Amino acid sequence: MKIGIDLDGVVIDSETTFRTYEEIFDIDILKGNNLINKEEPKFQARYNWTNEQEKEFIERYFLTVSKESNLMSGFIGVYNLLKNQGHEFVVITARGGFVKEMKNDAIRLLEENNIKFNKYYWKVEDKLEICKSENVDFMIDDDWRIIKKLADNKIKTLYFRDTNLTKLEENEYIKEVNNWGEIYRYIKEMEVK
Repeated sequence: MKIGIDLDGVVIDSETTFRTYEEIFDIDILKGNNLINKEEPKFQARYNWTNEQEKEFIERYFLTVSKESNLMSGFIGVYNLLKNQGHEFVVITARGGFVKEMKNDAIRLLEENNIKFNKYYWKVEDKLEICKSENVDFMIDDDWRIIKKLADNKIKTLYFRDTNLTKLEENEYIKEVNNWGEIYRYIKEMEVK
């Protein structure tokens, strides 16, 4: 199978780290409570920050978050099993778009753990076009908007949903997973069909 895969929140645990620093920034730096929707995956929709405040958050914390983040629990074991079974992985990520150095930091983390994907797409704004052109069997992502757009265009998805994020109704194109064990189970079940 050819698997499309996001990095942040799927391979790298950066989304949890982002949310921690978002709270610190909102409470300690902005001295307020600007949280408007904790079910949103990205800070631009989670908080009622101005463009200047968003820019300050990016400059102040993005590299810190990148350097503090690790691989998701269970990822290495499942990835190695799937790779040895002949599955291909195509990275389709927005990483490197806001802060270029974050791409290099992800490459460092992957290399330190001997992770080599088959293909990489960095700074991606529209994952749909790449999923189509790469003819992926399914895409794993943690952003409900991306999942919904892909599913609406008949691309199978695994929605790697963190606890507080928006819940989507499962259907033939959307399956919710919460860890790499569930991803492995889904793939093994698809192989049998």
